[in-house]
Amino acid sequence: MMARALTIAGSDSGGGAGIQADLKTFMAFSVFGMSAITAITVQNTVGVERVQALDPEVVGAQIDAVTRDLGTDAIKIGMLFSKPIIEVVAERLRQWPGIPVVLDPVMRAKGGAPLLDPGAEKALRDVLLPLATVVTPNLPEASALVGFPVQTRADMQKAAHVLENLGVPFVLVKGGHLADEEAVDLLLHEGRETWLSAPRIETLHTHGTGCTLSSAIAAGLARHDNIEQAISTAKEYVTQAIRHAPGLGHGHGPLLHHWGQSPWI
Repeated sequence: MMARALTIAGSDSGGGAGIQADLKTFMAFSVFGMSAITAITVQNTVGVERVQALDPEVVGAQIDAVTRDLGTDAIKIGMLFSKPIIEVVAERLRQWPGIPVVLDPVMRAKGGAPLLDPGAEKALRDVLLPLATVVTPNLPEASALVGFPVQTRADMQKAAHVLENLGVPFVLVKGGHLADEEAVDLLLHEGRETWLSAPRIETLHTHGTGCTLSSAIAAGLARHDNIEQAISTAKEYVTQAIRHAPGLGHGHGPLLHHWGQSPWI
């Protein structure tokens, strides 16, 4: 049977992040993608103009509709926006304890616009984190989750252990905001730290990198790759998607999700 993955996330009208990036990524990995939309954003490469959250019951109904008919081999979670939506998603996840869950704790857009209600951060940490297989925060997201600034490699190590102690088996703290010459991430599992490095590409076109990475990991898990392999493959995929970014828009442009099949390369 073809591998299947479900993304539970917001819609990006600009096509570079959110469910649009997730579905493009699933297709690039030959995984059949499904979606449950949590919110509609009015945005482009310049910024987010408006956010409209969906009724939590509608979010839950979308999840129920696709899982009871099509099934899924992995779940990626992105923007959830509110505490009620987080609680609905958590309720559904408890029904499928054997399905791997990749949680990208989306809190702010690339331009800084909030994508998570301030009151929802505690629910994300306390309710959803323990249900995740992998969590993939960047440095600002890690800071919000652990309650102290995460700005250095030492901070990343400390934060990763805090998140692991909250019940997440695999913690991937992304170091894209570091000033290092390379793009360095930290993977923590059962107390073992692994540093993952890739060339840092100097570009504005990085819109949707977090969504793309987490959905690439979910795609690998849907294909039954082990988690370390899925994460390594996802990091290389995102590096190439940034390298071959099409240069669209007047701000933080999107990646090229189908770089492996692109006629322009």
